[in-house]
Amino acid sequence: MSLIIKNLHARVVGGQTILNGLNLEIEKGRIHAVMGPNGSGKSTLSKVIAGHPDYEVTAGDILMDGKSILGMEPDARSRAGLFLAFQYPMEIPGVSNANFIRAALSARLAEGEELEATEYYADLYEQMDRLEIPRNFTSRSVNDGFSGGEKKRNEVLQMAMLKPTYAILDETDSGLDIDALKIVSAGVNALRSPDFGALVITHYQRLLDYITPDYVHVLVGGKIVHSGGPELALELESKGYDWIREEMAEPALA
Repeated sequence: MSLIIKNLHARVVGGQTILNGLNLEIEKGRIHAVMGPNGSGKSTLSKVIAGHPDYEVTAGDILMDGKSILGMEPDARSRAGLFLAFQYPMEIPGVSNANFIRAALSARLAEGEELEATEYYADLYEQMDRLEIPRNFTSRSVNDGFSGGEKKRNEVLQMAMLKPTYAILDETDSGLDIDALKIVSAGVNALRSPDFGALVITHYQRLLDYITPDYVHVLVGGKIVHSGGPELALELESKGYDWIREEMAEPALA
């Protein structure tokens, strides 16, 4: 089973079209990376998959394990197994990290079931230790006063606790120094399994030194224009995106 994006067209509500017939399949057990120049539609793709209300799909579909998610609210998509790590994580003053994650996990339980506190905190502390997050962060408000690196670690902590089927990581490396990048990447790699698929959106090849993708895709003008293996990211780092544009502009041979 997989997360399939079929001929997706999407725009800002009442505004400009950004995605123009995008096709992509993210299989369980695989990590796909999407790279592209500014304004190509990378962050829009992540938000449309997650169901952000500022965007509307005008054509195409998004199927998660064979079921369309376009009619689902963002929280329903999340409960179904989708996770979005934001480029700019939100701050939620007054809500502790421990209570926030516990509420998210409780929302996934069947009616009448309850989260066992001892098991919950044992898992939480194990994941925090892996990400080198101090234990006192459980009582701090979600991302309130956090540095950029702390916010990104907190996003990966939430993902590790929720254990999604599919994760969309929107420029998780943005604002990270090299030490934080290694820690966050190790947290993502710890989730790799036959039951987990991920889409990593990034500007730079450096993230892919630590989270090795199975496939790399180039997004230009709202659609995937080129795909390849991990070596494609190195080629983009070396040549930039102009060579892709030039390749697209070349007339077909007779």
